[in-house]
Amino acid sequence: MRAPETIICVDCGGTCHLLPHPETEFEPGDPVAYRCADCMDRWDLVTPDEGDDGRGDEPPTI
Repeated sequence: MRAPETIICVDCGGTCHLLPHPETEFEPGDPVAYRCADCMDRWDLVTPDEGDDGRGDEPPTI
């Protein structure tokens, strides 16, 4: 899987750029690092597992 080349910074709303080369292929569970061009914050994210719906470990609602 390829990580997005940019994401939105949660702190300032600026653009965060992928630190490794954007052509890099990542496996589920691999860490991916971004740096914000505006506030210089670093964001370390984990690539989702296949089938991960992004809701974390929340129990299903009925």
